[in-house]
Formats: sequence, C-alpha cells, structure tokens
Amino acid sequence: MFGCLVAGRLVQTAAQQVAEDKFVFDLPDYENINHVVVFMLGTVPFPEGMGGSVYFSYPDSNGMPVWQLLGFVTNGKPSAIFKISGLKSGEGSQHPFGAMNIVRTPSVAQIGISVELLDSLAQQTPVGNAAVSSVDSFTQFTQKMLDNFYNFASSFAVSQAQMTPSPSEMFIPANVVLKWYENFQRRLAQNPLFWKT
Repeated sequence: MFGCLVAGRLVQTAAQQVAEDKFVFDLPDYENINHVVVFMLGTVPFPEGMGGSVYFSYPDSNGMPVWQLLGFVTNGKPSAIFKISGLKSGEGSQHPFGAMNIVRTPSVAQIGISVELLDSLAQQTPVGNAAVSSVDSFTQFTQKMLDNFYNFASSFAVSQAQMTPSPSEMFIPANVVLKWYENFQRRLAQNPLFWKT
C-alpha cells in the first residue's frame, strides 16, 4: 500500500504492519538522511474518507522512541516529501504508536503511517521544520542558479578588440545574456511557476 524513498537508497515497499491500521518502515543510518519521500503504491487506495498521517521516530539518548508528525498522504495527495534532518533533536508529539511493541535497534529510525479519518488529519499540526519543499525554496534556488550562470558567463566576457577570430566558434554578446537574465528574473517575480506553461 505504501512506499518510502531516501536519496541514494533502494525504494522500500514492504512496510511492517504493526496493527490493522498502522505501518512502519525502518530507516537505518538515519543520521545521514535529510529528506524522505512517502508515497502510495497505487495498488490499494485508502477507504473512502480515510488518509494516512505520517510520523518520524528516532531513538532519544535513552533509546526510547521520539515520534513527530510530519504530515499526511491521501488518495488525492498520494505522495509527500518531508525534511527530517532538523527533527532529530526536537521534541516528540502525540502519536498513535505509543502502546505498540515495535522491534527496533538504536541506530534505526522509523517512518510510521497511521490510517485515520480525513477529518482527523485536517486537525493535526505537523512539526514546523518538516514542511515539504515550497515555492519559496524553488524561487531561491532559481535565483541562485540565475546569478551563478550570469556570473559564470560574464567571467568569459572580452571586448571585441580582445577577441581572436575563430570561424569554428560562436560568440554571444554579453548584453544578450544580461537581457535574458533580467527578463527571466522579472517573469519569476511575477509568477514563480511561469516555466510550466
């Protein structure tokens, strides 16, 4: 029903079912994980009016699990990316996994998925810094990429007098790159998703 993906690792699709409505994935070497993707496999949808809250659990200094709500997945939102790197020192939250004997080892964290009513999911508040990547971070990335490209291209600028004729190479005037750069920045400021149209 669910899958879990960490960059540089194989996709996990065999969740351990710990209760009729609860599933967990083990995350070995969790200290080196920044983001985790949780998704539905598409083989079994949630029952009508249900969805899955997604939790992250890591062992505290005493080896006890600390659970934190990351967000949720539903039939209408079948996947989500969560940043977990900043959560490893935070405080736990209320969770539905407390009374269960889930086998774990000290260096292994877990992703827990609890099947719940959609109304219940809407009332839950995930930890703040687990937020899924947003348009703001995309806009920041794009701005940095534009700046980097412009600076890189400008570093090769030469005057016409300094150019060595080479019939096999094409040259782009620096003012054309600057015009493109300014135009792209303007369009990005108006609509960060303009490139999708």
